[in-house]
Amino acid sequence: MNTETRATPSLDQIRDQQRETWDQFSAGWKKWDATVIGWIAPFGEAMIRHARLREDSEVLDIAAGTGEPGLTAAARVPRGRVTVTDLAEHMLEVAAAKAAQRGLRNVETRVCDAGALPFADASADAVLCRFGFMFFPDVAVAAREFARVARPGARVCTAVWGEPEKNPWATGIMGTIARHVDMPAPPPGAPGLFRCASPGYMRALFAEAGLRDIVEEEVSCDMVIDTPERYWEFMTDIAAPVVAGLARADADVRERIRAEVLGLASQFLRDGVVRMPSAGTVVVGTR
Repeated sequence: MNTETRATPSLDQIRDQQRETWDQFSAGWKKWDATVIGWIAPFGEAMIRHARLREDSEVLDIAAGTGEPGLTAAARVPRGRVTVTDLAEHMLEVAAAKAAQRGLRNVETRVCDAGALPFADASADAVLCRFGFMFFPDVAVAAREFARVARPGARVCTAVWGEPEKNPWATGIMGTIARHVDMPAPPPGAPGLFRCASPGYMRALFAEAGLRDIVEEEVSCDMVIDTPERYWEFMTDIAAPVVAGLARADADVRERIRAEVLGLASQFLRDGVVRMPSAGTVVVGTR
């Protein structure tokens, strides 16, 4: 049994650690941007559909990383504006470059904390946040901030990962590492991939923030990647928990983990590529 424990970090410590981590991994996210964007596009499309954007909508995309779904939204609000935010400056540099490459002149980026948004009350026609909530130091504060900046009638749309058993793309490799490496148990409620997965969790959070007419839509799709070896490369380039776990293994143990993960990924080979299921929930509330 793993008995290693850690002192519970403060919210500021969590925020600073996350900023450092996301900046550190920004090169990996840039390298794999097309793979990631193609994989999780269905979640963004569902959010944009629920957002009911108009041509002149003012949109906030919070914790957007390399820019989605905000850049997709920008193409649909030609007379509006999209502000893409993130805690990590280097991630936003990728987003800004992509916006310029696509000729999107109605996009701006802003480094900011989701728990202290630098925007006026009732200033946004839609607030988007794809796969960010699980990592916010204080999810309740973030939800209240999202509601605060939304205009009356505006929609707040987010996506969070579903139950672990529906997401073998993540649980397979992390479970393999955990079998070989003594990993410290995270504090209860700590930021993590499946922190918001419990049924009703996000609905209650949105309701407490003052949002109404809350709806949920489950979205499922496959992570598609060329080979088991490319899956290993992908996860070790972009997933901080994977890298942290492997850092606790010596060379022999790391190689055993790699061999097991390649075998696991091989079980998902279909039509010559690896197709690993993923599932999340799109949650929508009206201000």
